[in-house]
Amino acid sequence: MSSNLETLSSLERLPDTGPETDNKVALAIAAHPDDADFGAAGTSFLWSRQGWTFHYLICTDGSKGTADPGMDPAELIRIRRDEQREAAHRAGASGVFFLDHVDGELTYPRDLLGDVVRHIRMLKPYAVFTHDPEAFIVRNSFVNHSDHRCVGQVAVDAIYPAARDRLNFPEHLDEGLETHNVKEIFIWGSEKANYEVDISAVVEQKIHALNAHISQGLGADDPNSDFLRFVRERWRGEDGRYTERFRRVVLFR
Repeated sequence: MSSNLETLSSLERLPDTGPETDNKVALAIAAHPDDADFGAAGTSFLWSRQGWTFHYLICTDGSKGTADPGMDPAELIRIRRDEQREAAHRAGASGVFFLDHVDGELTYPRDLLGDVVRHIRMLKPYAVFTHDPEAFIVRNSFVNHSDHRCVGQVAVDAIYPAARDRLNFPEHLDEGLETHNVKEIFIWGSEKANYEVDISAVVEQKIHALNAHISQGLGADDPNSDFLRFVRERWRGEDGRYTERFRRVVLFR
């Protein structure tokens, strides 16, 4: 079967209102607490102001995200759940779902795919935002976490063909969850970006969302902190605008 993916060839700016659709539901599928906020918190806030319902699905428990030798993993899981809920609220999202696979140990078993398919069928998003499943090394400056790559691949496979086909996870039908066709995918962290959202007007709200992740050292109040300098440089273009950039994939039907 030929691919059902059409990738837009030129960089476009996404209107603040999001795509034209009656189904204004979006789902961000992320590996760890804070990933969706780095990737799409500005877009979440903008779209939510225009009537979209934005959800987060976090695939791991975040239990290894600390350098504190005295931190108990179970306590860290609780802290990071609370931080992610607060960050999502600040980003305008309606809610957060957690799958609780072990941080840093994510693989691609059938049950993980089924969990993601179940949430797609339950929430029925028009658009899914997620990690880049292809990139190992990004901008020759950092390694794309193995959990990120795994989640990106699972998310794409869940969208097509698993969530669409009735004979994939037919037990979902017994739960009252019908099949669903996602219309668009937005991949953050991609070096093949072809779409951007101007978040200049809400960049402080994105930073506010990230600052909820205090356990990750992102809660600095100092406006001149190294973290804030880093993110401002990362998101600001030569023209002075702040953007979130995605590889946008429109699915054939």
